[in-house]
Amino acid sequence: MSYFEKIKNVPLKEGALILAIESSCDETAASVIKGGREILSSSIISSMTEHIKFGGVVPEIASRAHTTAISQAVETAVKDAGVTLSELDAVAVTYGSGLIGALLVGVSYAKALAFSLGIPLVPVSHIRGHVSAGYLADKDLKPPFIALLASGGHTAVIDVKDYYTYDVLGGTLDDAVGEAFDKVARVLGLEYPGGPNIERVAKNGENTVELPVMLKGKKGYDFSYSGLKTAVINYVHNKEQKGESYSVADVARSFQTSAVGELVKKSIKAVKERGYGVLSVGGGVAANGYLRQELEKECKKRGIKLVLPEKKLCTDNACMIGAEGYLQYLNRNFSDLSLNAKAYVELSGEKND
Repeated sequence: MSYFEKIKNVPLKEGALILAIESSCDETAASVIKGGREILSSSIISSMTEHIKFGGVVPEIASRAHTTAISQAVETAVKDAGVTLSELDAVAVTYGSGLIGALLVGVSYAKALAFSLGIPLVPVSHIRGHVSAGYLADKDLKPPFIALLASGGHTAVIDVKDYYTYDVLGGTLDDAVGEAFDKVARVLGLEYPGGPNIERVAKNGENTVELPVMLKGKKGYDFSYSGLKTAVINYVHNKEQKGESYSVADVARSFQTSAVGELVKKSIKAVKERGYGVLSVGGGVAANGYLRQELEKECKKRGIKLVLPEKKLCTDNACMIGAEGYLQYLNRNFSDLSLNAKAYVELSGEKND
């Protein structure tokens, strides 16, 4: 009998212990989650310092770092959770979206571990993981609600109709918001990652640089950060070519105000139009202090319940993969050992056979 034949009909356990593995970019992360809502442990080993000198993540370096860190991350997560491998009910792993080489390390390790333990292998979308971080932040959170996804690779407003059905109301037509932060930071001479550094510098600046309104006059929930990014680049280059001085802090503040403003406006609009009264936020850019401040202010003003995960649950982590993994476990979305990594998966997710 094959591995998949053995595990496809295993009895499901309420409050199951899920070992989650995340390796989509430069963090090697593992976590043990109980019942999809309780974090028993979280282990993260980052290779960020190796990438700063290159101004961004180098896939080959990230992949090699994962191979040396993954065993330690998993061992630490299991130990810190106070459980043994034999007590685990499933292994959940990010299979996409992300860097192929990095993802393959996590997928390969998860397949081997699940096979050796004779427990289900659960494939998880990194994107859905960011949405599921809300379930860890608010144990009472239940669909339907609106989710704002703001990260380095994705920007979208999502109608979470139920635990498994997503309706993407709008997304970025070009650059994701996190990508725009990184590119603007580079032209301003700030180190990678751009988001935290722009936020830091912007605190000392004024919103005095005139920048274009994204998709001006357009209805709906789409975003476009390419024009905003280009406007900042042109402003800086024009100043430099003319030998004129400019305030990096003011540029950073003006860009951040424009970029964040659109996220707040469109996510609030979706909540009001859908009538759910709940907004949950996920993704690395959700760790931005200005975005959090503006969302809190606008949601309070309009009587909207805001689910805002703590910052460590917004950036890449395995806890969110465990939360989503538990939902997929209950849905029996198990994979056989042919599971492969994917550089891109749809925002709405997909069923793995």
